[in-house]
Amino acid sequence: MTRSDLVAELAARFGQLTHRDAEFAVKAILDAVNNALVRGHRIEIRGFGSFSINRRPPRMGRNPRSGESVAIPEKRVTHFKPGKALREAVDQRTAELEQQNKA
Repeated sequence: MTRSDLVAELAARFGQLTHRDAEFAVKAILDAVNNALVRGHRIEIRGFGSFSINRRPPRMGRNPRSGESVAIPEKRVTHFKPGKALREAVDQRTAELEQQNKA
């Protein structure tokens, strides 16, 4: 699902929202998530999951073409951990789809 798919889904599901309002709502939520992660905060959405920042320490890598060693600097990467309700819903829905495909 892309951002535009999400906007279209919101606009279709909630008739009182125009496409522009749905787009604004999605942008506001994603901006809030982005800003919180940049500040180093953890985001937890009950039933969905949590976003956090993990630190990857600096390390030595290798250029695959030349075999030369390359220093890779420290990074901070976004980590998503799905919540229990999301894991169970995905597991259940996946099992249902597999049953339908077998039949």
